Amino acid sequence: MFLHLNQLSVQYAPSAQPAVREVAFGLEAGQIGVLIGPSGCGKTTLLRAVAGLERASGGSIALGGEVVSSAALHVPAEARRIGMVFQDYALFPHLDVRANVAFGLRHLPKPARLARVQEVLELVGLEGLHGRYPHELSGGQQQRVALARALAPSPRLLLLDEPFSNLDVDLRERLAHEVRAILKAAGATALLVTHDQLEAFAIGDLIGVMHQGQLHQWDSAYTLYHRPATRFVAEFIGHGVFAPAQISGLGPEIMVLTPMGALQDVSECPLPSAYPDGLCDVLLRADDILHDDDAPVKARIVRKSFRGSEFLYTLQLPSGETVMTHVPSHHDHAVGEWIGIKAAVDHVVTFERGSAAGAPPAQAVACNNGN
Repeated sequence: MFLHLNQLSVQYAPSAQPAVREVAFGLEAGQIGVLIGPSGCGKTTLLRAVAGLERASGGSIALGGEVVSSAALHVPAEARRIGMVFQDYALFPHLDVRANVAFGLRHLPKPARLARVQEVLELVGLEGLHGRYPHELSGGQQQRVALARALAPSPRLLLLDEPFSNLDVDLRERLAHEVRAILKAAGATALLVTHDQLEAFAIGDLIGVMHQGQLHQWDSAYTLYHRPATRFVAEFIGHGVFAPAQISGLGPEIMVLTPMGALQDVSECPLPSAYPDGLCDVLLRADDILHDDDAPVKARIVRKSFRGSEFLYTLQLPSGETVMTHVPSHHDHAVGEWIGIKAAVDHVVTFERGSAAGAPPAQAVACNNGN
């Protein structure tokens, strides 16, 4: 494993709560990792600790098998061979693109320096713009210059702190895909911090969800969505609600009884004895609920959000429970209207009834109906 964090903690003062608590994860060479979570969750502090800008109070950070941070050891940032792209790009306004990119290459002879600048400008798609100044570039172009400058010295690891936050919303996801392609073409190992799920999904091989200084889950985007390890991850990633449910056994068959009806033919499901009286909460994603006019279950639309190709409807069942569903936008129903819905749950995930969002990891129990 190229980057390995082992129970890393960062504490700013002995009497203060740790900003980062016993975080452990790893990246193989060439992988892109993303840290995501609400403001104040510790993700930027963790990134700064990897960079060498914050000291570890416990645990360790290893790069390429070499420990660079622990409670007893701190390799300074300048000795770690780490590149960093900052939120505001930190380009030098008085230098043109070529000079900005060449800034970290002053140790090279001029011919080698110019060749490397040309190489990374071609990599990020900015060849021909070497004579322009930052104020003459678009936000996306400035971001590419910052990326080229960070890649130019061939760092062992590249860190990116909210690199798309200054860009228009419509541009962020597209640039995230482009930056991923650039990093993959460069063979770079990278760790990025963002608060935007679409950015994280677009760029990351592995994504870590943080809350209150703890890493709740480190996994692929698909697994985070369909197999959330904690209630917080389930709430933070995607759209969904928690509905009261009961796991019931009828002979060899296990059913999950929900306000939407019984979820049957489930495998890998906990036995009713997994929860007191089988009572639990089940996660129902918006894509688990289908609009079907012929379905016996009806629900009233209480909120609708237009998303272009679809609506996100928030629905209330006769029992008072709330669910959400994605519906193609040509199904334009009015708020207050009743529509038919049915559950089509491929991944059944249950939690202890009423458990808190910030519960420790491994509180979820997943089922798979084999569809």
